[in-house]
Amino acid sequence: MKWFKTMSTNWYIRGVKELSWPGFDRYFWQKNYYDRILRNDQKLMSLRGYIANNPLRWLESRKI
Repeated sequence: MKWFKTMSTNWYIRGVKELSWPGFDRYFWQKNYYDRILRNDQKLMSLRGYIANNPLRWLESRKI
């Protein structure tokens, strides 16, 4: 993952310098998040379910 982030950041920086792409302030990648490589459809479907249901779980956790 580190290699991918490094290479894609360098690729984008070249685009900013040579092709007038919009720049970015400080970081190209979001800090402090969990990287995950999805290796099969089962993992993909599981993560999609998590993303779809997470807002509801968050709201339920806030109820008193």
